[in-house]
Amino acid sequence: MRPRLPSWFRRPLPPGAEAGRVKRLLGRHGLHTVCEGAKCPNRAACWHEGAAAFLILGDACTRDCRFCAIPHDARPAPPDPAEPAQLAEAAAAMGLRHVVVTSVTRDDLLDGGAGHFAAVVRAVRARLPGATVEVLVPDFQGEPVAIDAVLAAKPDIFNHNLETVERLQPSVRPQADYRRSLAVLRRAAQAGARTKSGLMLGLGETDAELRAALRDLRAADVALLTLGQYLAPSAAHWPVARFVPPAEFDRWRDETLALGFACVASAPHVRSSYHAEELAAAPRPDGRDGARPSRNPSERFDGRDGGTTSVSSDRVSQATPLPTHHFNIPSFHSSPVSP
Repeated sequence: MRPRLPSWFRRPLPPGAEAGRVKRLLGRHGLHTVCEGAKCPNRAACWHEGAAAFLILGDACTRDCRFCAIPHDARPAPPDPAEPAQLAEAAAAMGLRHVVVTSVTRDDLLDGGAGHFAAVVRAVRARLPGATVEVLVPDFQGEPVAIDAVLAAKPDIFNHNLETVERLQPSVRPQADYRRSLAVLRRAAQAGARTKSGLMLGLGETDAELRAALRDLRAADVALLTLGQYLAPSAAHWPVARFVPPAEFDRWRDETLALGFACVASAPHVRSSYHAEELAAAPRPDGRDGARPSRNPSERFDGRDGGTTSVSSDRVSQATPLPTHHFNIPSFHSSPVSP
């Protein structure tokens, strides 16, 4: 039997009209989202605001991680060469200025799909010259040529999730490798990319193991971090060991900022791509601005091509903690910018 969600995790669903428009737009362009594929609990809230994390290279993964809801297929269909242009058109229709692109893992491809990632970044740049682009990539089996191919397209944020602590990796991510993931992030940081990673809590990790993982991420020069509650997609997946209370997430936020992360999102509902624009907007250590928000905070996508409609906003600049608004969006916190 799957454990019941604690009361503090539950929240009301937002109105469905805007979410339906986003879903129809994605369908018209033949696109997938990780929101649906991974059964993200935030998808209704994100779609309500006209946001989505695009999932490229198909909707089936060559790996079979025990925490993930995306279907497994050892021989998925070839990449769609029209996908980069279709994705760029959808991003333009949604009025996005910060575009998040992730993928299934494609170990069946010689480059792991790196060339396709680069093509998507280039297509978005061509269609939306003012947009910033965040990629959430697989590990490409640690191949430097593949990693460098993505970096050559110059995404604004290079994200690769460590997911869990070292001891649990062989059980939770049997085809991945803890040290390999850190090496991917380190290579990207050394190339000058702004790097991001995420960890799930509640899989059975100890505090000491989590602290070690956080130190390893900082040693790899990761700048941006997400910490969120693990939810098992089904009874067949890795079980939830416990629900981590909000107060513990607050404590981890404080510890991670003290370690030197530039910006941290730490709360039960946080997912790697959830409100990614706020995290990306954190000032850099050299004082430069981060990525811009996905749209003017007083605007919301209305489902028509490029359409927006005014709504009240409670967002503030990244330099101060972002308040939780009416969908219980978690706060984001930045470390002070060095002079």
